[in-house]
Amino acid sequence: MFPLRPNVETSTFSRALIRGSTRSYHQCHAGADQRQRLTAMWTPTGGRTAGGTERAHDKLIRAGLLRQSHSGIFHLLPMGYRIQSKLESLIDKYMQSLGASRVALSSITSKKLWQQSGRYEKLGSELFNFQDRRGADYMLAPTHEEEVTSLVAQSVKSYKELPLRLYQTTRKYRDELRPRHGLLRTREFTMKDLYTFDVDTSAAIQTYEQVQGAYASFFGSLGLPVVKARAGSGDMGGDLSHEYHFTSPIGEDLIMKCNNCEFAVNSDIAEQPANDSAMDAQHCPKCEAGTLEVKEALEVGHTFHLGTRYSEPLGARIALPTTSQGDSQSADTSAARASTHIQMGCHGIGVSRLIGAVAEHFADPVGLQWPRAISPYEVEIVFADGLEAQAVQIYDDVVHGLSHTTDVLLDDRPVSLPWKLKDADLTGYPIVVVLGQVWKKTGNIELQCRRLGIKETVQPSDILQRISELLWQL
Repeated sequence: MFPLRPNVETSTFSRALIRGSTRSYHQCHAGADQRQRLTAMWTPTGGRTAGGTERAHDKLIRAGLLRQSHSGIFHLLPMGYRIQSKLESLIDKYMQSLGASRVALSSITSKKLWQQSGRYEKLGSELFNFQDRRGADYMLAPTHEEEVTSLVAQSVKSYKELPLRLYQTTRKYRDELRPRHGLLRTREFTMKDLYTFDVDTSAAIQTYEQVQGAYASFFGSLGLPVVKARAGSGDMGGDLSHEYHFTSPIGEDLIMKCNNCEFAVNSDIAEQPANDSAMDAQHCPKCEAGTLEVKEALEVGHTFHLGTRYSEPLGARIALPTTSQGDSQSADTSAARASTHIQMGCHGIGVSRLIGAVAEHFADPVGLQWPRAISPYEVEIVFADGLEAQAVQIYDDVVHGLSHTTDVLLDDRPVSLPWKLKDADLTGYPIVVVLGQVWKKTGNIELQCRRLGIKETVQPSDILQRISELLWQL
C-alpha cells in the first residue's frame, strides 16, 4: 500500500511519519517541495454566504476565482487565472492547427485609423478616448481590425505572401452603458481574435470554412453544446457571418433553431412572421421537415468574412501574378489590374465571457463544475487532520503514476475536512480524493466525481487506474 520510494528523503520522511509530526514533515521539505499546495496559493474563499437566487457568477466570487473592482471591471485571482490560462492554451492549439501565428497588438489604437475606416462615427460613444500630452487622439482598443490591417498593409505586398493568418488573445475595452451578468458583459474583457488575409474571395471562403471546423472542434473539446447560427455583420462589416451560442435564460440574443436539423439563425436576420406568436411555428428553410424554435442564447464566438471592408479604406493591396486577373469580385477594373485589395476575415472567441458562460452552463446548486480541459486542477486531494503525510504520498503516486500533464492539488489548509469538501464542491474540481474516516477505519480512499455522479470507496492499489478511467470519461 503506497510503499515509500527509495530516495534521499525517505529516511527523514519515515522518521517524521513515525513521530506523527506534520511540522517536522514540513520542515524537512522546506524549500524543496514542488508539490501544488493550496497553502501556497491565494484563494480567498469563505466569508461570503450564498444568496437564495445565487447564479454562477456569485459562485465564481465565493470560490475566490475573481473579484469586481469597478462597474464592469474584474480582477482574476490565481484560480481564475489558471482557468483562463488553460483556455488560452487550448485556443492556441486550434489556432496553430490553422497555421496561424500569434501576435500581441497594442491595446492603444489611433482615432485617425478608425475615422479612416469609417467606424469611429458609428461606435464613438462606446469607445474609451484619450489624448496624449501633445493632443494626439487615441483610444483603448475594443477590437483590432484597423490596426492589423494597417500593419499588414505596410508589410505584405505580394500574393506570394498569402495566405496569412494572425491571431492574438488580449484585453479589450468597451464603455458599456449597462455592464451586467458578471463576466458576460463587461467594460474590460479578454478576447481571441484571428485575422485572415487571402488573395481572392474563393480562398477567403475556404479559410472561413476551415475556421468554422476549428471552432467546432474547440467547443467540442470543452463538451459544450454550442449552436452555430447565421447572423448579420453589423458594424463589423462584410457579407458572411456566423455566431456561436449557448442557449441560456440569461442570454441577450434570440436565435431560431430547427428541431430537426442543425439549421439556426439569429432572429435579427430571420424572416419574421406577421406576429411574434407565430415565430415558433415557422418551417425550417433547410430541411423543410422541422420547425424553428426560438431560444434565448448567449454569444461566445463569431466568424466574419470581411471581404475588402478594411483593406480598401486602409490601403492593404497585393501585387498579382502577371498571368492572372485576380478574383473577378475583388480585382481592380482599372488599367492597373496587376494588384488587388486583400480579402480578409475576422474570427473571435470571447475568452473571459466563455469562462462566465461555462460556469453558468455547468454549475449546479452545490457549486461550479469545470470541464477537465480548463479546470484549475483535475484532481484535488483533501485529508483530515493528522493524515497529511499519507495524503502527500498519495499525491506523489498520482503525479508520478499518471501523465505528467495531469494537474493535482493538495488541500493542506488548516481547516476541517467538511469545510474542505464543501470548498472543493464550490470550486468544481473534476475529481476529489478524500482521506477521512474511511481511510482511518479501513485504509481505503474515497473518490468523488460530481460531474459523473460518482462517490465510491477505492483500495489504494486501484486508485491510479480508477482516476485514469474517470479522467478519460470526462
